Amino acid sequence: MEKGNIFNIGRLENDSAEIFQTLTQGSSLIERIISNGQITPCGEWYDQDLDEWVLLLQGNATLLFEDNSIINLLTGDYILIKAHQKHRVTFTSNSPPCIWLAIHGNFS
Repeated sequence: MEKGNIFNIGRLENDSAEIFQTLTQGSSLIERIISNGQITPCGEWYDQDLDEWVLLLQGNATLLFEDNSIINLLTGDYILIKAHQKHRVTFTSNSPPCIWLAIHGNFS
């Protein structure tokens, strides 16, 4: 049995890469993502094979979808992104940094 704390992020540097940490994996993947001002590079889109349910535990962020819809997320907001729904992260706060809980699976 392994104990952890979702809010324990240690020391972050503003120019460091986004942190992806797998918490558990089986029929679904559960991961913690820590963003500290990072965004999806221009011209790139996430196009995932699985649905992704995302909860923003800390910070604020903005998602842009291929249809030009924009979703602003604040602490406590969650969203279900269906498989192959192309999207980008266009903003993540760095004070405080974003802590995401993402669950990848088939949620039809």
